[in-house]
Amino acid sequence: MRIGLLGTGPWAQAAHAPALAGHPGLDFTGVWGRRPEAAAELAARYGVRAYDDVDALLADVDAVAMAVPPSVQAELAVRAARAGRHLLLDKPLAAGVPEGRAVVEAVDRAQVASVVFLTTRFQKEPDAWIEEQAATAGWFTARAQWLGAVFTSDSPFAHSPWRREKGALWDVGPHALSLLLPVLGDVRQVAAAAHGPADTVHLVLDHATGASSTLTLSLTAPPAAAGADLELRGEAGTAVLPRSSEGAVPALTRAADALLAAARTGRPHPCDAAFGLRVTEILAAAEARLAGHTAD
Repeated sequence: MRIGLLGTGPWAQAAHAPALAGHPGLDFTGVWGRRPEAAAELAARYGVRAYDDVDALLADVDAVAMAVPPSVQAELAVRAARAGRHLLLDKPLAAGVPEGRAVVEAVDRAQVASVVFLTTRFQKEPDAWIEEQAATAGWFTARAQWLGAVFTSDSPFAHSPWRREKGALWDVGPHALSLLLPVLGDVRQVAAAAHGPADTVHLVLDHATGASSTLTLSLTAPPAAAGADLELRGEAGTAVLPRSSEGAVPALTRAADALLAAARTGRPHPCDAAFGLRVTEILAAAEARLAGHTAD
């Protein structure tokens, strides 16, 4: 499968480009970015073509991988789907529900494959753990903490405008939801939401299985306190999310495997654009609750 990369920032450089270049089932064809000089630099590093025109790249590939802000991703994803290109997307799918819905509608109309990359969800140990816990009945509650130090360290993402605007809810919230929903079921209601220090938010979710979960999300944690944890409690006792031995590149490689399988078989992956839309809807409901009113 010929694949192009849309995006040239730190995430594209650290995860997408090496994963696409090293995947045996992909032909890494080229790079497009909003800054042509950055696209040229990244493309040269991997010996592929830099494109000034995104439509020219779409004409040369079978699929695209996205490493751009969510508001940019939604627009480009619709464009790529309409061109018949499969989509390896990043989280969050979009910056709002209408934009996310437009992506899903375009994917459905074009009958292209889509996978939303969520790092933890595609790591080997967490993926096996999710499958095991989803097969276990009687979960009563869950506690998730995704505490990042993006804004309190020298993180390459510290100056990301969309992260500054949307905060932890939209950046690390999708990671927590991608693990909770397969185990506890869909979110029926964001029962409560409260602000914590800086961009920190606390959520209480009511799930379709009758279980509840609490989430603490932050990008402004002290570096010594940063980390991600998820604990389930129920009839089977306690289950704790295992640490992964893998970084972003192996996880993204596995997401590319999922895209190839979905394109080959026509069967949607559980983390497809429709799942990304559902996560976006939950995030928007939480955002509305934080603002003091209820989302539609």
